[in-house]
Amino acid sequence: MTPSPPPVAERCRLLLEQWRAELALTARERSGLAPELQALEGQLQALERRLLRVAVFGRVGVGKSSLLNALLGEATFATDVAHGCTRRQQRARWPVAIPGLAAVELVDTPGIDEIAARARQRLAARVALGSDLVLLVLDGDLTTPEAEALELLLASGKPLLLVLNRIDCWPEAEHDALLASIRRRLPASARHLELLAVASAPRRPELLADGRVRSVAGAPRIEPLRQQLTALLEGSGELLLGLNALRAADRFQQSLQRWRLRQGRAAAQGLIGRFAALKATGVAANPLLLLDLAGGLALDTALVLQLCQLYGLPMGGAGARALLVRLSAQNALLGGAQLGIQLVLGGIRQLLVLAAPLSGGLSLAPAAPVALAQAALAVHTTRLTGRLAAAELLRGAGLGARRPASLLRRLARQDGRARAWLEHWPAPGEAARTGLRGGPATDTRSNRLASPDAATLQGLLP
Repeated sequence: MTPSPPPVAERCRLLLEQWRAELALTARERSGLAPELQALEGQLQALERRLLRVAVFGRVGVGKSSLLNALLGEATFATDVAHGCTRRQQRARWPVAIPGLAAVELVDTPGIDEIAARARQRLAARVALGSDLVLLVLDGDLTTPEAEALELLLASGKPLLLVLNRIDCWPEAEHDALLASIRRRLPASARHLELLAVASAPRRPELLADGRVRSVAGAPRIEPLRQQLTALLEGSGELLLGLNALRAADRFQQSLQRWRLRQGRAAAQGLIGRFAALKATGVAANPLLLLDLAGGLALDTALVLQLCQLYGLPMGGAGARALLVRLSAQNALLGGAQLGIQLVLGGIRQLLVLAAPLSGGLSLAPAAPVALAQAALAVHTTRLTGRLAAAELLRGAGLGARRPASLLRRLARQDGRARAWLEHWPAPGEAARTGLRGGPATDTRSNRLASPDAATLQGLLP
């Protein structure tokens, strides 16, 4: 009888432990990437401990804390009539047993509408990074900050539940119209989400003996959320843990790759300069055209190999030559134009050398300027080769073979739930490369998960 495979979370943990051991970080890299490394270690520890985190997210005063209190069955999180009671993240254990999970933590977060847009984006990124599932809480029609936060969370590949709280504050006759209005305002990427209407802290009128009416607290009405959340965690809790750990590892892998590229920029400049000098010397001193071309190709291949080694990107000689072919196809100067100019200059110089016995050596005089022109061309093309190779490595060879991204692709192919959650992650420019979605990229937006934009790339090139 074939043994059943280990659970998703355990498989992810074992594979990520192997990947983590193979990173071989230097002391300088540990120091330079300390915050990113700390976030990664925290997520890997959560995976090992089977600790899943559910965060609430939304505007100030929508009842995030009271919603968590209703789930907990006690007043653990502070609530107040004054909006904005939560100033920092707070957390508590949810006393519900979920198969495959050791514990579930409920995380309260500050409101998003009392901070600037850039700070709101940073808060959304932190919540997305530090939680495995997000409850986006509304208390009325969808606002612009809520729509922006919703898109950010979905773009980060974060699974979420959309919750309409305080439904008791609306007349029952208006419930359907309110839900329909919210659905119309949802971004296209969120139209598939179910909208759960709840009342975490409802109040009802009570008639006093003296004829006055006062408002008293009623029992929470959150069963749709409780049932949906429990069912989701029971069916996919381990998968949620594994996905978030893989995303954290992938994010760290990219940060490490960019850090190495930045650190190698100055060294790459010196390396390219030395190869340019070698090629120029060889071209100027060698009278044979075929040896010029062969020597130039050999030096370019060696340069690409040295750049790969400098940036920590393994590549064999065949891979380096294939990269040079791609570069030649992309750049006319490295392709036909370079070959044509070298052929013309080399042919002229060879004829001048062969004619030297007939001209008494006079034909050698114009051969020197031709050799210098060849040397100058060799310097220029070598520098261009180095820059294009670095750009190609940054765009593809370095980031395309990440193990965490490969595991995410495999999960997306094998599991329909993972594929649905990863549909909007990463950004389209990255998705075209990683293969999570088919078709060419049509969106060139840049974020931490996408391939670098032109300005970033220029800063990394030697």
